[in-house]
This record gives sequence, C-alpha cells and structure tokens, in this order.
Amino acid sequence: MTTSKPQTTDFTKDVLGRYISNGMDEALNSTDKNGQRPDGSPTSDAKPFDVIVIGGGSFGPTFAQHLFSSDQTHSHRILVLDAGSLLLTEHVQNYPPIGIGVPPPTENDPFELRAEVWGLPWRADPAKVPQGFPGLAYCLGGRSLYFGGWSPRLLDTDTDTEMPRDRWPDSVVTDLNDKYFAEAAQQIGTDQTNDFISGPMHDALRKQLFDGIKANKVPDAIKPAKLPLHLDLPPGIPAAMKEQFKLEAPLAVKSREGSGLFPFNKFSSMPLVIKASRAAATESMHAVGYPDNVKKRFMVVPHCRVIRLVTNVQNGLGRVTGVECETYLPICGDGSSVQKQRVTIPVPDTANVVIALGTIESARLALLSFQGIKNYDRIGTNLMAHLRSNITISIPRTSLSSLDPAVKALQASALFVKGRHTFSDGSGKGYFHLQITAAGLDKLTSDSEAELFKKIPDLDSMLPLQQVNDHTIVITIRGIGETQEQNPGSNITLKNDETDEVGMQRALVTYNLSDNDFELWDAMDKASDDVAKVFAGGNNFTVFTAPDRPQTVAPTADLSQIVPYKPVWEGGRRDGMGTTHHEAGPLCMGDDPNTSVTNADARFHSVENAYAAGPALFPTVGSPNPMLTGVALARRLADHFIVKPFPPDAGYTMLFDGVNLGKWRLSTINNQANNFPGGRLLVDSALETVPGNDLGMFWHTDPTPQDFVLKLEWLRWREDDNSGVFIRFPHPDSKNYNNTAYVAINFGFEIQIDQLAGPDGSPLSKTGAIYGFAPPNDPNNLPVKPVGEWNKFEIHAQGQHYIVFLNGVKITEYDNPDPARGQPSTGSNPSFIGLQNHTGRVAFRKIQIKAL
Repeated sequence: MTTSKPQTTDFTKDVLGRYISNGMDEALNSTDKNGQRPDGSPTSDAKPFDVIVIGGGSFGPTFAQHLFSSDQTHSHRILVLDAGSLLLTEHVQNYPPIGIGVPPPTENDPFELRAEVWGLPWRADPAKVPQGFPGLAYCLGGRSLYFGGWSPRLLDTDTDTEMPRDRWPDSVVTDLNDKYFAEAAQQIGTDQTNDFISGPMHDALRKQLFDGIKANKVPDAIKPAKLPLHLDLPPGIPAAMKEQFKLEAPLAVKSREGSGLFPFNKFSSMPLVIKASRAAATESMHAVGYPDNVKKRFMVVPHCRVIRLVTNVQNGLGRVTGVECETYLPICGDGSSVQKQRVTIPVPDTANVVIALGTIESARLALLSFQGIKNYDRIGTNLMAHLRSNITISIPRTSLSSLDPAVKALQASALFVKGRHTFSDGSGKGYFHLQITAAGLDKLTSDSEAELFKKIPDLDSMLPLQQVNDHTIVITIRGIGETQEQNPGSNITLKNDETDEVGMQRALVTYNLSDNDFELWDAMDKASDDVAKVFAGGNNFTVFTAPDRPQTVAPTADLSQIVPYKPVWEGGRRDGMGTTHHEAGPLCMGDDPNTSVTNADARFHSVENAYAAGPALFPTVGSPNPMLTGVALARRLADHFIVKPFPPDAGYTMLFDGVNLGKWRLSTINNQANNFPGGRLLVDSALETVPGNDLGMFWHTDPTPQDFVLKLEWLRWREDDNSGVFIRFPHPDSKNYNNTAYVAINFGFEIQIDQLAGPDGSPLSKTGAIYGFAPPNDPNNLPVKPVGEWNKFEIHAQGQHYIVFLNGVKITEYDNPDPARGQPSTGSNPSFIGLQNHTGRVAFRKIQIKAL
C-alpha cells in the first residue's frame, strides 16, 4: 500500500515523489464506485481512466500534459504509467554539476542499472550493431532529462523535403507545417534566438561560415537563402543578417519568457509532469478541502512495468481491453529488494491507450500485444536511426577575419548547417546537418563544449572564464544524417530464445545500412571537412585524431586521411548506429495499412483504441533530432482527443456549454461560520454539485426571458441523490437572507430530482415534481433513466403556467395562483435560474434557454 505521506530516507524527505506521483493502489481505488473518500462519503461518482499512457519519458508526458491542459470540458481521466522512478525534476544540465550522466554504449546487458537509472531491455547482434546501445533511462522524464538539446525542424520547402508526401500522410505534413512545429518550437524553446550563446567570437564564426557556404566552399550545404527562418527575430534586423541567423543553433533552451515569468531553461518533459500532477491535485480539492483522487484528471504511477496490452482480436481487428502490468515497491532503501504485484487495469469501451515508450520498446509492446491483427507483419519494420560522425579541430583566433583582436575572453558558440546530397543512382536526395560547437580557450584541449551547456552556479566559477585571455578556438563538428526508410534489413522483431524479467520475449534490433546510407555518410563527412577548412580561413590548423592527440595540418590537407571515414573502433570518426538515441519508424504513420502501422491520427490501423506517440511514428527520419517532431506529433494527437463544448439547439442560448462557468455563482451563507453551501466541479462537460452541510445553489447571473423554455440534462450516481432546478426567483442577494439559496426556495419554484421522494415518500417530493406544489402525473412510473445515465428536463414557463417534460414525456403541469412566487422576469425585477446543492452529487450539462 502506498504511504499517504512523504517518506524520509537517510538523507531526504521525499516530498517531490509524494506530491507528484501516485501508487497503483491509489489509482485503482480512485475508479472504485463502491469505495469511500477520506471523509467517509461514497465514491459512487468514480469513473475509470479513459486515456492510459504507457511511458512517462519524453513524449508520453508531453501528450498527457497537453491533453490535460487543453481539455476545457474536463472530459478525460489520464493515467501515465512508467517503469522507472522519479529521479530529477528538470533537465540534468539545469542543475549544478551533480555527477549524473549518460553511460557509454554497451553490447551486453549487465542486468543492473548503470548511472543510477540506465538499463538495456533489448538485444542486438554485435556484428550488426557494434558498440551496442546506451539503453533507456528508467525514470520519469526518461531521456528528455539528458538529451543534447539540438532540435531542428524537418525540412519541407519547394525544393527540399524530409517529409515526402508519398511516405507521410498529407494531413500530417500540413498540420505540422501550419501549426504544430511552431507550437512545439515554442514549448521547447527553439523559436527564439539563443541570447545565452552570443558575443564577438560567435558572430565572427557565424559570418565566416555564412560567407563560406555562400561562396560554395561547402558544396553539399544548402544555401541559407533556400532555408526557412526557424527563429522569431526582433524587428529591425536587416535582411542580410536574417540570412545569417538561419545558421543559429536550434537549441531547446528557453532563456526568455513573458513579463513576470521565469524560463524553464533546457527542456525536458518533467516540468510538464509536475505541472499537470499538481494542477490535478489542486483542482480536485475544490469543495472538499483535500486532494480527492476520484476527481483527479491526471495521475502518474511510477514503478509500473507494462507487460502487454490485453487485446481482443476478431477478424483481424483488435480492441485493447486491459493493461497488464507489474508494480513494484522497494522494501529497503537501496532498492535491492522489492515487493511485486501483477495488476490488470481495465480499459473500458470508451477508453484509449497511447503507447509512448522508447521507439524500440514501443514496437516490442505492439508485437507482444497485437498478434492476429491484419497488418501485424508491418510492426517493427521501417526501423531507422541516424548516421553520426564527429571531428574536432582547433584554430588560432586570427583565423577568424572579423574577430576584433581586442576581445580577450571568447566564450562559446553553437551553429547549424543543413545539408543535402543527391544520390549517384538517381534515386533522390538524402539529408544531413552539422551541429557545430566552439569554445575559446587559453590552453589546447579538444573540449569544444567547455563553456557550453554549463550551469555556472557561483561567482568563483564565472570570474576565471571572464578574465582568461583566449587565443585558441576549439570547434567540434558533429554530422547527423538520415538513414533510408523501408530498408528490409533494418527491423525490430521478438527474440525467440530470451525473455525478460517478467517472462516476455525481448526485442531483437537489427541494422543493415544500404549503399545510399553509406554514400550519404561519406558526403556528410566531406561536408564536415569543408566546414573545418572554412573556419581555418586558409591557415594551418589542428585536428584531434583522439582527445589527447592533436595534429597540425595544412589548409589543403585531406582530412579523410587523418580522421578516416570509418567507425571509431577502427580509428575513424563514425559512431555506432545504436549510440544516437534516435531510433525511429517501426510504428510508422500512413494512409495505407499495407505499408504503415498507424494511420494519420497515430492510431493503429487494426486496433480501434490504441495509439502511439514518439519517433516510432515517423515514416522517414530526416536528419533532425526527433524531439521537436515528436513533441509536435504528441500535441497534435492530444488535440484529436479534445472534446468540444456543446453547441446550443436552434433558437436557444447556452447557459452552460460544458466549459464556460463565468456567469455562474454559488450562493452564500453569512453569520453562520460553521455552515457551508457546498461547491461544484467541472467534470465530463458537466457541472457537478458537491454538497456541503447546508443548502446551496449555483445560479446563472443572466436574467431569464419573461417566458421561456429551459432544457438541460442531469445525472445521478446513487438512488438517494437529491437536487433540483430552481426557476423564476429574484436575485439571491435581494432579500438580505443569511443563506441566499433560500431566496429560490421561498420565491421561486424547484423542479425536483429525488427518486426516493425524501423524507416521507410524498409525490410532491418526487423527481419531476414542482416541489411542494404539483406532483408528477404518474409518480410511480416516471421515465427516469437508471443511475449513471443522463436524463433530460424540458421546463416551460409561460405566464403562470408550468410544464415539465422528462426524457420527452410530459410528466407535470401546474398553474400558479400565488402572486408572490414565480414572478416572470422584467427589467426592474429580474428573475433567474439555478441548480440546487442538496445531498449527494448530481451533474448537469447542456443547460440552454429559449424565450417564448
């Protein structure tokens, strides 16, 4: 059982874990209609989670938080499951140096976590994937806590595209270009100029690179004039300078925010998790005073390994009916001993599941879960990753022709070059980009990031950087290139001879590069060499053949002979295919189920309630790091889940459309300090009354027409729920009552909601009665829907004649003889409508009115 309060370890009080996360027992109990709240009240209003997100890493929380925040009707309950723990609350580089990083790649699973949270759940043939993989970060936020921050946009212009329409659904490309790329860039921080990377050295490097590309010294570089501007620049920048700004690094670091707001610095998904979790807890406290798990619209459960999705498959089409998982609770502080429990979370007919694990594990979960669907054999195909090379050089500062010699401390720079290569076989183009980092140093070293991506937490660390006399500039040029899509030699399958800790087959990853992949890699490495020579400016410069082996070379040297176009384990510059973290494609989107796994909405073609998020969806990978595109697609998917407000019927005016409560007010109680009129919640496009210890009422501040028809729907969760609809009462503050709800009782009429007709069973107290004045015509045979289903009221008030319809049937009719009650609204004496807050929870929606 999850502890209700923060736990204390040898060193810390785990406030963060307790305030952000929930246990599986808490999540499941929050769906139990037969349970009790901490105050003893029943949980008959509990509802299941209808959006279950598998994976709390980079893209699952991005999707979940955006859905939570955009769900104005509060229609969804979102559950995020993750196998890891809460490790950090933001990107590791937003902290002072704490010693947590990414471990090197490995070919063999050590069967224990490395660097605190890194594990390797899949397998690969070392001959196919030399050096292996770093693996996955088993923690909330996942690899977003560690990623490098480079987040360029997939190119799509009249002359170049990394989203070809014969691979990408046209609607997806249009949505990304028109809306979601911009939204994602704004969210992660790549839409702004990098004012934390600036200064004379940066400007000089950018100008020299720009001039070199313009002069065709880097033949495979796309000229800036042919590229879109990815930054929002301040007004007044000359056109020529705007072209140079296209070489600015698209880094996911937000250093400026709106007035009065703090930026989040380097992006990760953890602030999104925290924001949604705390907002859900605060929101659930309305009217009850404590976090009410039943009313939380967002919960995140760590320490939960999803084993498979229980799927009912018939005639090749599937539906997920449950999420089978194993939860674990550490018994001792170091986590060496845990208590495990198998749980299956029900997935109701109205619910959806979103697979948002890492690319490889997402494909494995689909392979384990969806056997028998029509296009099962497509799952795991189209696996892509990135080609990656690195070369580091050092140039004297005098090589930069526009750098003022009076500038002493050169600090840091980051630049970006987009490249294209036309394949020799005539099959088309391949794309790559160069990530360039530079640092001015006073001693020779190969660390081009010595002053980049560093948090400087104290003045003692900052002053030496400002006072140094830098005479050398170290530059690392990292090439990132795409691999070709639909390569039959690259895939993810299930490993037949090995199972994981819960007895399920592991994923087997295979890469086989094509001739075009190798050709693009050569072209990318050549472009890196060309850029190095542009920076050298015709002077001798230094190439690092290893971090501690500098070699001086002439400006005309063939760098492929010095740092060969070979893998690093053969003395070259190329990283292993598994080292980039940029796997993509095995659940690719498409319009044709024969060539894709998911449709344009990211839903599995043959599983009606299963979706995917993350790079696994990409039909092509392009050269960009997958963060921006993954965030954009996650936001797009969330928008597809959003429930719209109710429109009014013809001739009616909406008083409550499922969203807008701006004109609704709660009655007040004065001079009675211990009395409380209750509260309200917005749930499922409905206004839900929460009873207090005295009578309450929600009333609409717009006066009604003189004569009108009022329509609304209402729902009860228990047979003894009691509420009602008040009509034609004066302003609640007009009678100087201590409890203003009694103004409606004494001067208006209540159309009753109470199937038990409490307290004495009188028909005058039964559902549909005009309370105390007119019973329903046939009180024992009312057309009331069962508990948990919506009913419709239609209330006519014309003159002093009142008619009540319940679910389309006329049930009550009354002529009022009392001139002091139920007065029609006039300009000088307006009257209003309201909803009673009595006993039990009753929900109301689609409240609309029409003048007669």
